[in-house]
Amino acid sequence: MSTPFGVDLGTDNTVIACARNRGIDIIVNEVSNRATPSLVGFGPKNRYLGEAGKNQQTSNIKNTVENIKRIIGLPYDHPDFAIEQQYFNVPLVKNQVDGGVSAKVRYLGKQQEFTATQLAGMYLGKIKDITFKETKANLSDICLSVPGWYTEKQRRAAADACKIAGLNPVRIVNEVTAAAVGYGVFKQNELPEDEYKKIAFIDIGHSSYQVAIAAVKKGELKILGSAFDKHFGGRDFDRALAEHFAQEFKGKYKIDIKENPKAYYRVLVAAQKLKKVLSANTQAPLNIESVMNDVDVSSSMTREEMEEMVQPLLARIHVPIESALRDAGVTVDEIDSIEVIGGCTRVPSIKTRLGEIFGKTLSFTLNQDEAIAKGNAYICACHSPTVRVRPFKFEDYNQYTVSYFWDKQEEDDDHLEVFPKGGSFPSTKIITLYRQGDFEIDAKYTKPEELPTGTDVNIAQWKISGVVPNEGESGIATKLKLRNDPSGFYTIEAAYTVEEKIVKELIEPEPKEGDDKDEDEEAEPQYREVKKLVKKNDCSISFVGASLPAEELEKFIEAENAMVMEDKLVADTEDRKNALEEYIYELRGKLDDQYSEFASDDEKARLTEKLTKAEDWLYDDGYDSTKAKYIAKYEELASIGNIIRGRYLAKEQEKKEQYRQKQEASQAAAMAEKMAAAREAAKNDSAPKDEDIEMD
Repeated sequence: MSTPFGVDLGTDNTVIACARNRGIDIIVNEVSNRATPSLVGFGPKNRYLGEAGKNQQTSNIKNTVENIKRIIGLPYDHPDFAIEQQYFNVPLVKNQVDGGVSAKVRYLGKQQEFTATQLAGMYLGKIKDITFKETKANLSDICLSVPGWYTEKQRRAAADACKIAGLNPVRIVNEVTAAAVGYGVFKQNELPEDEYKKIAFIDIGHSSYQVAIAAVKKGELKILGSAFDKHFGGRDFDRALAEHFAQEFKGKYKIDIKENPKAYYRVLVAAQKLKKVLSANTQAPLNIESVMNDVDVSSSMTREEMEEMVQPLLARIHVPIESALRDAGVTVDEIDSIEVIGGCTRVPSIKTRLGEIFGKTLSFTLNQDEAIAKGNAYICACHSPTVRVRPFKFEDYNQYTVSYFWDKQEEDDDHLEVFPKGGSFPSTKIITLYRQGDFEIDAKYTKPEELPTGTDVNIAQWKISGVVPNEGESGIATKLKLRNDPSGFYTIEAAYTVEEKIVKELIEPEPKEGDDKDEDEEAEPQYREVKKLVKKNDCSISFVGASLPAEELEKFIEAENAMVMEDKLVADTEDRKNALEEYIYELRGKLDDQYSEFASDDEKARLTEKLTKAEDWLYDDGYDSTKAKYIAKYEELASIGNIIRGRYLAKEQEKKEQYRQKQEASQAAAMAEKMAAAREAAKNDSAPKDEDIEMD
């Protein structure tokens, strides 16, 4: 069975948590970091994922894609695309699959394009590999968190990315909701059993700012309202600082770092470090060697100067809070606690401003970087039949109003608002339509003012087939089971026709007292005829939605599997190359030392010559060779080296055997001596003593 794990897919870093050992553990990556860089790099032979991509980013900046989370499911012609494009160093183009965004990179020696969903799938494949190496467990079920402002298209794209990575997304959950669930589960003993505690959860991460107002009590949670600012996060602070230094260096050093992507990236990284240092210190320096044109740059900044630069951002911090409180129908005074998460909340000016808005002390009891991942892992464990979890019920908040539309026939209306903003999900509604035959029904967002600007209102379309009216009737009642499922997807779970039939219904006799009671029990049961809607036929449902078409998804899965095999081959080849190099140096060193007396002069000469030739080949023609050739070279050297090594090991074994025999002989002699002493002592004890002799 699959071991449940949760992933907090961040814009800058990703955190993995796994349900195991009767708890939730954070999974560390190959370099023992608890967070893994969220990027994918491409090279001439393989891909660089996570930490490897970060290490290669400066030298491979034009083929490294980051901020993947920001373009998943984003249409190329969306107004947000112009904003997001400035955070990428690779060309972004419109793909032909769904009109979304693709990254153009050089991979395997040629220009290639990969969709945002593919890129996310590649990265999640790396996350799966990290988790497997740490847990050694079967992995298929995943709970993935996404921003609360994601639309149906973006949520479906995230689910498709999981499938490309060979994972089953049991739930796509809102990020702040996941953190709130973690709070409710791990702090149950501190929560009241009867009355709800109202808590504001605030998450300010690398690229966005989200607020959720929740009602929490022991074993239960409900999100009452939520709001967001899609373009408020740590990267906006970093960019403001980088722009400042770009202008400063232009005047001070006569260089324009904006003309050089690598130079601008290095300044951006330095600005991010500076921001973190200023969170704990009032002043910090900035130094970068040879940023471009062999020019070294240096500067410094105070915390007050940084706060002045980001004042336009800080001026917006109250907006999502006020919006979330308004949607929840809660005032600031009714909030019992403010739980703050997200890396950007470490900035002192943000903490100060949040405290002023609420007029209360902020709470940092949740781990700012890991709370979402842990909540995801718990939610995933709830879906696992093999893991027993503490029961906890939670309902999420529907961010956008959704209505269903159909062609008007016998009904008075042609649409119905089914899932309003502010409603809870998961949620199921059953509606009845009178139809003359097969029909189509569409789901749409119906209040554009609730949506991010430029969002397509169309969600999905279903075709309902098998609707056949009774003979002589123009239409038939058709029931549809509409669902906003736990992942926030809009589906039609069932469709069936019903007909009106007259059925007999038992009339319950009125109870009487005394002697009449026995007479009533003996009386025959009475029935009445009533009209009821009875299920007639199930209808078939075909669906066209925001998910990738099955054939495209399968094509992406096959492409990903091929790239995984290519990466594995490159890694194995590098391992074989390193093994050959290590063997050459090791054998050469031992030939003049440990193995010296076990090889003849002729063998030494022949082996030394082969080692020299192998070394020359390795650093010349064999520098970029194949796995098979490295293995062949290794085996050629080992065929001689192992003979000499065998002699050495035989001699060592002989020495060990001689030592063992010597030890055994010594122990036997000691034992014999001990036993002889014991016998002598016993003999002396049994001999008659003077006081034992009787005298007449």
